[in-house]
Amino acid sequence: MLTPTRVPSSLLNTAIFNKKSPSPPSCQSRIPSLSHSFETLFSTTQTCCCSSSSSSCRSIVKTLAKSSEMEEESRNKTKLLPTIGSSVIPIVNKLQDIFEPFSDLVSKIKLPEVAVIGSQSSGKSSVLEALVGRDFLPRSSDICTRRPLILQLENRTKTSHNQYEYDDGREYGEFLHLPNKRFYDFSAIRREIQAETEREAGANKGVSDKKIRLKISSPNVLDITLVDLPGITKVPIGDQPTDIEAKIRAMIMSYIKHETCIILAVTPANTDLATSDALQMAKSADPAGSRTIGVITKLDIMDKGTDACNVLLGRAVPLKLGYIGIINRCQADINQNRSIAEALASEDKFFRSHPVYHGLLDRCGLPQLAKKLNLILEQHIRAVLPGLKAKLNIQMAAVIKELKTVGEVMGSKAEQGSVLLHILSKYCEAFSSLVDGKLQEMSTTELIGGARIHYIFQSIFVKRLEEVDPCDGLNDEDIRTAIQNATGPKNAIFVPEIPFEVLVRKQIARLLDPSLKCLYFVYDELIKMNRACESTEIPRFPVLKKRMDEVLGKFLRDGVKPAERMIGNIIEMEMDYINTSHPNFIGGSKAVEVAMQQVRSSKASQPRSSTDRPTSADNSAGRSWGNVSSIFGVRESRMPSSASPTKPSTESGSDIEQTSVILLREPPSILRPSENQTEQEAVEIVLVKLLLNSYYDIVRKNIQDCVPKAIMYFLVNHTKRELLATFIKNLYRENLFEEMLQEQEEVATQRKRTRDMFQILQLAVQTLEDVESEVVAASKR
Repeated sequence: MLTPTRVPSSLLNTAIFNKKSPSPPSCQSRIPSLSHSFETLFSTTQTCCCSSSSSSCRSIVKTLAKSSEMEEESRNKTKLLPTIGSSVIPIVNKLQDIFEPFSDLVSKIKLPEVAVIGSQSSGKSSVLEALVGRDFLPRSSDICTRRPLILQLENRTKTSHNQYEYDDGREYGEFLHLPNKRFYDFSAIRREIQAETEREAGANKGVSDKKIRLKISSPNVLDITLVDLPGITKVPIGDQPTDIEAKIRAMIMSYIKHETCIILAVTPANTDLATSDALQMAKSADPAGSRTIGVITKLDIMDKGTDACNVLLGRAVPLKLGYIGIINRCQADINQNRSIAEALASEDKFFRSHPVYHGLLDRCGLPQLAKKLNLILEQHIRAVLPGLKAKLNIQMAAVIKELKTVGEVMGSKAEQGSVLLHILSKYCEAFSSLVDGKLQEMSTTELIGGARIHYIFQSIFVKRLEEVDPCDGLNDEDIRTAIQNATGPKNAIFVPEIPFEVLVRKQIARLLDPSLKCLYFVYDELIKMNRACESTEIPRFPVLKKRMDEVLGKFLRDGVKPAERMIGNIIEMEMDYINTSHPNFIGGSKAVEVAMQQVRSSKASQPRSSTDRPTSADNSAGRSWGNVSSIFGVRESRMPSSASPTKPSTESGSDIEQTSVILLREPPSILRPSENQTEQEAVEIVLVKLLLNSYYDIVRKNIQDCVPKAIMYFLVNHTKRELLATFIKNLYRENLFEEMLQEQEEVATQRKRTRDMFQILQLAVQTLEDVESEVVAASKR
């Protein structure tokens, strides 16, 4: 049988922010540890529940017993929190204030915070005021919060050992937009919030995403940072746009989507949890429910006979961080100037006397919410500290790089000359390194620099020449025509060399265009490499950048001209002298033998006509030998048989004088070879093709080797050797220093901003390192 334990009255008194106490207790004595208060409340709950026969109460007892074990385990795991809890949250608050002027830092480094979300009139403002213990927020029957309010609660207790000095025990607020001005009158804080809201969002219910930052220092609060966001509204009023709901939802999501944000989802108890706007948005941003705390407001106005037991126990919509139920001050309380302390006392009395909620005291009341928020926020900050420091280091590296870009202010001519020479030298070194593949910041995603030039040479130029057919553009009739034209007015004893040379020169000339195209491709790559070689300092000086581009462009264009001439000379050399004595050239009897074999194979594959007369083996062999002989001996007549001269016929015994006239046809204006191709001509055509293929292979290899060499010598390596000297000759002039090193107008502003950001990041990193040192030291104690 469990011994009943009564809740000490001191616990109730210290749990309520009693401002009548002349000497405010410390944070730890004012609000006991969560585990200790829970043990006391649990003992009371056991006594109350065991005296009841209600099955729901028995269920609650089991649940609370399990919760007690979990709470004890949590207490053991987080025993360091009391040691460092008083420092980590103020440090994050300090970082938030430091980062605020730098919106780009705020967007990249999201600091831990608690965002309060809920529908319009869900009780968000009442929750915040209860946590502070003072009335300080604007109130209205419709939308109250029209700009995000960053509320930093800072516990300042007047002790001789505390690093803070509290001003005569008085509470005060400070706005970031009004530095060094303290508001001791909380009504004045309300008026300033209202005025600052209207300055940005207007006086007619407009909404803005620009933040208001307010810090409240008091001995009656725990260290917590909250973001009060506009309530979700569905019907636009005043100056609100028609899509006000979508805009507010987008604003809320911009805060709660980050993993560093704890979500405080406020829902009235008289609202169906399944339709709660706050929980729906929280679930979309935090599907696992691992960083969402549910707050159920207005528990005292639920219908008679109903309660929120299942909700508070997480049975309806489970959340890993659980739920807290509270009672808000109603409008009548506010009108009657009922203090928050009185409201908290009334809330505590309500929960302790309620037949269900008295067994859930660890889940009910503003003091429990304050402790839970403080504890969870501290744990959350400790969890995200390593990642936060890593992000700060990344930003630090980026800022250091930007500092190098903006550089230092140059005064004397000597400093200007030194900077200019450094920029030019660094550019040329980067160019050479990029060509040679020695660049420090080498890309791993694409080919750059010299690798692209190699690709042009081997995968484009060489490969394309390999694909070219040496006889492309030549047919058999072209070759027959060339052969017959080369023999002149007589039959040739041998196949003449002239048609072969004419045809091979024609094919070699076709290699000039792709060779020049290869040169132009490399030229384009060098122009592109110019952008990659620009150091971070060059964009700082637009005039210098323009002059460098002009000098480089002219230098490369001048380098293209000798490369063009050299490539033209290479092609001309190959065309000028056809070296049939080359060891790789297939000449002489070997070519004839191969040609004869190809002709025989071609004839054998053709079906024989029924009208063809069979020939003896001797005749066939003789005709074949005759064909070979005709290549190196007497050729057969080219005259068609139908045009052969014949003797005039006369009748036998007639002595009548021939008086008929012999007429000749005029030659056509355009004469082509006869359509009937002789066997000898077939052999000659095959032979010429063999010679063309053989010699073209020799020339192609020469071109594939010499053209890249010419491009590298006259253009690429020439640029590596002479570019710096060209820059110095054209740009390194004392009378041009002032003009070329003139900064853009915004560089000075950027330099100052970057330096300030660097100092802030240094301070932030050092601050986090101090916190880590404190954690390590605390763990050893």
